[in-house]
Amino acid sequence: MSNFLGYKRSDGRIGIRNHVLILPCSVCASDTTRIIASQVNGTVTFNMQLGCSQLGDDFEYTLDTISGFAANPNIYGTVLVSLGCENAQLNLVKARIEARTNKPLKTVVIQEAGGTLKAIEIATRYARELVDDASVLQRESFPMSEIIMGTECGGSDPTSGLAANVVIGKLSDKMVEEHGTTVLSETTEFIGAEHILARRAANQEVHDRIYDIVQRYEAHIKLNTGEEVREGNPSPGNKAGGLTTLEEKSLGCIHKGGSTSVNAVYDYAKQLKPHEGLVIMDTPGNDPSSVAGMIAGGCQVIVFSTGRGTPTGNPIAPVIKITGNKETAVTMKDNLDWDASPMIYGQTTLEELSDLCFKDMIAICNGKVTKAEALGFTEIAIQRGANFV
Repeated sequence: MSNFLGYKRSDGRIGIRNHVLILPCSVCASDTTRIIASQVNGTVTFNMQLGCSQLGDDFEYTLDTISGFAANPNIYGTVLVSLGCENAQLNLVKARIEARTNKPLKTVVIQEAGGTLKAIEIATRYARELVDDASVLQRESFPMSEIIMGTECGGSDPTSGLAANVVIGKLSDKMVEEHGTTVLSETTEFIGAEHILARRAANQEVHDRIYDIVQRYEAHIKLNTGEEVREGNPSPGNKAGGLTTLEEKSLGCIHKGGSTSVNAVYDYAKQLKPHEGLVIMDTPGNDPSSVAGMIAGGCQVIVFSTGRGTPTGNPIAPVIKITGNKETAVTMKDNLDWDASPMIYGQTTLEELSDLCFKDMIAICNGKVTKAEALGFTEIAIQRGANFV
C-alpha cells in the first residue's frame, strides 16, 4: 500500500491542501470575497454567479455545491460571506455546511455589517485568524485509501481515447487496489456506451441507475432546448481534432473508469464515500461544472485528460492535466502536467507510464503544485436546472 502526506481535519477526513475558503453565498457577495481573499495569503475564493433567483432542484444544486466546497478536506476552515437578502440565506448555507462537517466556520453579512468596507474589515480579521490556526498544522502520513480521485476529460481528440484516458483508467484501477475511491463523471459523455458501464455494475440498482441518468439527461436537454444532445456534442473542437460522433467520443471517455466494477451512482455534488472503489457522479460534460460537482462531493484531486489542451484549474483541489497528443504536449506545455503520447509511439508501455503518473500524483498530494495551481486558475461553474426567476 502507498502513503501520502496530508492534513487531518476535525471531521476525520484528510486534505492534501491547507486552504482557508472565503465563500460567497451569492453573486452579490462575490466581489467582496475576492477583495478579502486578495488581502490574506493562504485563502482561496472564486467568482460566484448563482445563489439568488433560483428555485427547486436548480437551487439545490447550488446549495449542495457551495456547502460541499466548505466541507472538502482540502479546506481548513471557511469564512462565509452573504449579502443578506439572497435566496442562499447565510443560516441556510451554514446549516448545510454543518450537516457535512464540523470544521471552523465564521460568518459575515454585508448588509448587517454596514456595507462592503466594514464587511471586508470583519471578514479579513476572521480570515487571518483561520490562516494562523491552519499554519500550525503539520503534514502526516496516511494511506492512499483516504484519497477520492475525480476523473475528467475536455477538449478531447482521438489521442484521448487511445492514450490519456487509458492512463487515467489505469490510475483508477491502482486507486481501487489501494482501497480508495475514484469518480467517473460526465453523463453526457458516456451516452452510447452506457451499456458497457452497466455490464460492470456491482448490483441491479447501480445497473438501472446508469441507464436512468443517461435517459434523464437526454430527456432534459430535449425538453429545455428542443434539440438532441448530439447537436452540441461532440463540440466543434472535438470534431476539428478528429472525433466524428458522440458514441465514438463516449467509447474513449469511459476508459477513464478503468476495468473495475461500478459500485455506486451519485447525484451531482452529493457527498462521496471514501474506500468505495469506482463510482459514477451524474455531472454535465461542461468541464468546470463537472469538476466542481466532484470537488463538492469531496474529491481532493482531479486527473483531467485533454487532447486539444485546456488551462482548467480549481481553487480548492489540484487539477492534474494529461494529454495523449504529441503536438499539444509541446504547444500547451505551460498548462499540462503529464505527456502520455510516448505510449502511442511505442516509446513506453501503459504500465511504465501509469506507474510514473501514480508516483507524481502522490508527489502532488504531498504538496507539489500543478501547472494550473502555479498559474492561479480558479474558475468555477455550477450545474443549472432552470432559468433564473
